Amino acid sequence: MAKLTIEDLLEIEEIKELRMLYSHYYDADDVDNLITLFTDECICEFGPRFGGDWVGIKEIEANYRKWAAEEGIPHSVMHAVTNPWIRLIDEDTAHGRWYLLDIITDVERENPLGLFGIYDDVYKKVDGAWKIHRTRIDFLWPDRDFEGIRKDVHA
Repeated sequence: MAKLTIEDLLEIEEIKELRMLYSHYYDADDVDNLITLFTDECICEFGPRFGGDWVGIKEIEANYRKWAAEEGIPHSVMHAVTNPWIRLIDEDTAHGRWYLLDIITDVERENPLGLFGIYDDVYKKVDGAWKIHRTRIDFLWPDRDFEGIRKDVHA
């Protein structure tokens, strides 16, 4: 593993904040701020359970608005993301993986666990800011749809 510079570590911290903001905005049903975290040509690969691939910022926004409306009140689902593993590919591209625990806060639900998965992301720097360019969820529980580590981060 190559030694990271202070500058590399600052870039990685910006990417960590990006994924954390995603969780906060998504869980708060703040779609207006959520969509600012994506590149215009982003692809969300969420599998058939969540509508398949969402391509481009307009489709991504429409689908997040639909999910926010269906979930009801803010913070009815809370995303806990842990174990960040981020690699800088070049000055404008990075690859990251995160563990995902979806927690359902409906007090009438017996089991608060929604799902376990792994986010597999490609990040691009746009106008000096890191954005999500591709994101995929590898589902581990209760359904299993696991592709493994993304091979081509430039796709």
